[in-house]
Amino acid sequence: MTYILSVLDLSPVSGDNTQAQAVRESLEVAKAAERLGYHRFWVAEHHNIGGLGSPAPEILIAAASQITSTIRLGSGGVMLVNYSPLKVAEVFMELEALAPGRIDLGVGRALGTDQRTGGALRSSGSEAFPQYFALLSAWLLDASGVEPITDAHPAREIHANPAGPSHPDLFLLCTSVESAIFAAQAGVGMVFAEFIARADGGPAVAAYKGNFRPSVFRAEPWGGIATIALAAETDAEAQRLAAPMRAGNLATLDGERRRFTSIPEAQAFLAERAEDPRLAGVMERSIVGDPATVKARLDGKAHSTGADEVFVMAVGPDLQSRIRSLELIKQA
Repeated sequence: MTYILSVLDLSPVSGDNTQAQAVRESLEVAKAAERLGYHRFWVAEHHNIGGLGSPAPEILIAAASQITSTIRLGSGGVMLVNYSPLKVAEVFMELEALAPGRIDLGVGRALGTDQRTGGALRSSGSEAFPQYFALLSAWLLDASGVEPITDAHPAREIHANPAGPSHPDLFLLCTSVESAIFAAQAGVGMVFAEFIARADGGPAVAAYKGNFRPSVFRAEPWGGIATIALAAETDAEAQRLAAPMRAGNLATLDGERRRFTSIPEAQAFLAERAEDPRLAGVMERSIVGDPATVKARLDGKAHSTGADEVFVMAVGPDLQSRIRSLELIKQA
């Protein structure tokens, strides 16, 4: 099975670390991803979530661009309705100027947070996304000289700076078939977030490829999926390392954003809830095991979904286990 392998990092806060430390650890993961030969390193946007450190992927991308030289860097993603499309276009054209040919702009339709926090961000809400996406696309193409804005366009006489000879590659992050079709009709790349949607990405990838319309952004469809994967030298060790993540996910289903700072604490929590019928679903949401097991499941997922690219989320209870997991997956 041939597919591209990339990394998604959410800047998780591990152990007794602070959110500030989590942000710095993401840069270490970026360096490791490049050293190991992954195709892309993407970071995400989340707000008002204690267990995640980065609300501003563009800043992490800028920092990563200065400590890497070959890996593509991008957002997985920018929650477009939280911002001015012009500002997003300008930020990512500036990133493109810093790392020409290496920048990806993945955008999402959601808020990346709860409704109240979205209000504090002055979010326009998901209903504004189609208009925002059209404006963003126009400004990127205009700034790179690919398709200048005409006098009849709503954005006429307004240009995104800095102008340059290239623009970021544009992707839509999806959690539904409807969003995948939107990406297809816009002629941009698509990545289905299985770990958010709690669903198989196959139907979305199929809908995307079946409805794809070539555009100035992309002549051929490119559909990816993003999933959680954790590898360790043995299956038993991988299951042990996965305990804090699984305990946190199960607590979230109870409406509790709880961070488990130690493996024994997480194991005790899971043992108490061993009969919880939702636990099987939590365990199924991630690929956990020794390298051969993880490889087999990633291969199977790429084959069954038809994905051209698989993003593995860099997970583990600490930075060392996250990087070791990425090493073992890539070696396999």
